[in-house]
Amino acid sequence: MMTTITAADVKKLRDMTGAGMMDCKTALTEVNGDIEAAVDLLRKKGLSKAAKKSGRIAADGLIGIVAQGTTGAVVEVNSETDFVARNDEFQGMVRNIASVAPAASGDVAKLLGTTYPGTKNTVETHVKEMVATIGENMSVRRTASISVKSGAVADYMHSKVADGLGKIGVLVALESTADKAKLVEFGRKVAMHIAASPATLVVNESEIPKDAIDRERAIYVEQAKAEPRNAGKPDDILAKASEGRLRKEFFGSVVLMNQVYLIGEGKTTVADAVKEAEKALGAPVKLAGFIRYALGEGIDKKEEDFGDEVRKLAAGG
Repeated sequence: MMTTITAADVKKLRDMTGAGMMDCKTALTEVNGDIEAAVDLLRKKGLSKAAKKSGRIAADGLIGIVAQGTTGAVVEVNSETDFVARNDEFQGMVRNIASVAPAASGDVAKLLGTTYPGTKNTVETHVKEMVATIGENMSVRRTASISVKSGAVADYMHSKVADGLGKIGVLVALESTADKAKLVEFGRKVAMHIAASPATLVVNESEIPKDAIDRERAIYVEQAKAEPRNAGKPDDILAKASEGRLRKEFFGSVVLMNQVYLIGEGKTTVADAVKEAEKALGAPVKLAGFIRYALGEGIDKKEEDFGDEVRKLAAGG
C-alpha cells in the first residue's frame, strides 16, 4: 500500500532541511513517509542545506533559570505573544515557578502540583488564573534540573530580559573541590559557550550511542561516493577518508569537550580550557553535565493565511 505524502509532511521536511519542495516530496516517497529517513536521504544526496538547524524558535514566552549551590533548574513557560512575555506580571510568574523547580527534579507534573510561592494554590492553578486574568493562553511546557555532590552549578542566560529570565538558558554542573566562586565563574564561561553552540549534545564522545555514530558514518560514506573525484575508489578507502569528517564535523560539533572554545581567541578546545582552569583553581575539574533550553525549540506555530481567513469571514465561515 502506497503511503500518502501530505503537503504538511513536505513542508516539515523542507523546514528541517532547506531542500527544494520537489526534492522533499521525492525523498518522502522513497522512504514511505518516514521524516527522519528522508532527512538522511537528502543529506546523502547533498540536498540538505540545514543540517545545522537544531529547531526553529516558534513560540513566545520565557525561559526561567535558577542555580543554588550544587543544584540548578530551568523551566520554559510559553505565552502566545511576546507582548505578554514582556509583561511584569508574567515575568514574575516565571521567576516564581523557576524558584520551586529544583524540588521537582525535572518532572513537569510534579512542578505543576507544587504550591505556588505566596499562595495556597498549585502552580497549575495559578497559571490557569493568569490565563483568565491576562486573556492569553499560557503553559509550563518543560523543566529540567541538574546537580553535583561536590562542586557547583553555574548558570547563564542569553537574550536576558530580567534576572533569571530570557530566551536561552544554560546550566553547567562542575564536580570539583576548588573555590566555589571561582568554579562558578569558570562554569559560567562554559555556559556562555554552550549557549552559542546549539548543536552540543553531550559532554564526552563516550556518551554518544553507537547507532548514532554508525548512522552519521554511513551518511559521510554515501556523500563521499557521490563525489565525482571519488569515482571507482574502493569502499574501504572511502570509509577511511570519511572518518576524518566524522571526527571533525560530527564529534567536533556535538561533543562539548571536542569543540573549539568560543570564549577567548577560539584557538583551543573546551577540553584545553578545562585543563587551564584546573591549573588556575588548583584542583581537578570535571564537567559533569549541562542543560540548554532555547525558547520554543521544537515547536511549530500554526501559520495563518490572513487572506483565507478574511474570505472565510466574508462568506460567513
